[in-house]
Amino acid sequence: MKIKLGKAKKAKTKKDSETKTEAISDMSKFAIVESYKAARTNIMFSLSSSESKAFAVTSYSKGEGKSTVSSNLAISFAKMEKRVLLIDCDLRRPNVHNIFKLENVTGVSNIIGKMGDFDEAVHREVLPNLDILTSGTIPPNPSELLCSPRFVKLVERLKDEYDYIIFDTPPVGVVADALLLKDLVAGFVVVIRERSTTHGDVQNLLESARLADCKLLGFAKVGCISSRKRRRRGYGYYYYQYY
Repeated sequence: MKIKLGKAKKAKTKKDSETKTEAISDMSKFAIVESYKAARTNIMFSLSSSESKAFAVTSYSKGEGKSTVSSNLAISFAKMEKRVLLIDCDLRRPNVHNIFKLENVTGVSNIIGKMGDFDEAVHREVLPNLDILTSGTIPPNPSELLCSPRFVKLVERLKDEYDYIIFDTPPVGVVADALLLKDLVAGFVVVIRERSTTHGDVQNLLESARLADCKLLGFAKVGCISSRKRRRRGYGYYYYQYY
């Protein structure tokens, strides 16, 4: 597998460091929508050998676009008329609610902390067939909450209600929270950003996944700059690749 990545991270201006957090819609560029469809198809093939239809999206560093990717994958899966639940498990730096312009008063942390229940917290039919559970109040102990028996029990129950569950998880290079979900998901989709993610980042992530015995489903590369010829054809913005 070849991954075209920069050799080193360059200093970012404020403009460069701001990751676009736009949900795809009928007005989105054809190339972007089709790339998410391709990613969806490849993920479905990757999940075909697993009983679980739950998977997590992560990255190595913050600001690489994992929340946007997980949100748009959820939208793409929902367009197949499958019941989809997107869960924001980045309890330290939540962003999914911003992408969909939702309130984040009650969510994952509140449910686990017995300060609310799922039916009250979940945002039903944010889009057709798509429900969203936000992260909720930022807790002092996010790692402990994500591996708690109460959260495990909740997820196992929700697997009977939804066709697909997608977890937006914290960056692996920042905290190890994402890897705590390994027993709840079929695997991880890793987001890498052109001119930001380095070869060293990918190597470190692969080593962390190996030590934690996590399965990687593939890489989603974002922020690609295609040639003028390819750009005219409408391809090359996002792509998905098997691992």
